[in-house]
Amino acid sequence: MPRTKGGYVTRRRRKKILKLAKGYFGSKHTLYRTAHAQVMKSLTYAYRDRRRRKRDFRRLWIARINAGARLNGLSYNKLMFGLKKANIAINRKMLADLAVNDAKSFSLLCEKAKKAASK
Repeated sequence: MPRTKGGYVTRRRRKKILKLAKGYFGSKHTLYRTAHAQVMKSLTYAYRDRRRRKRDFRRLWIARINAGARLNGLSYNKLMFGLKKANIAINRKMLADLAVNDAKSFSLLCEKAKKAASK
């Protein structure tokens, strides 16, 4: 059986990896072997961090809501409980935005939550 050479398929596969590795430091963007290892690792990080981003933003929103709630004499827990009892359905992203950019309307929500929680 004759020996098969790499041909254009191998070259295309390697060029694809090197194109993905563009901008990496040192030999990671020039040598195929190190580039391949780094691209695989980078794709793993990208997959993981697409899920991680959702958690990170939720943590940020909760921290902002808590800070705004404490300025209005509530804890995060009591605010969310009061909003739920008052049948105010607003997600954490919007609450955090209100807490940062529109303190007046956020304090109105806090007052409604206080009244509903005390009933």
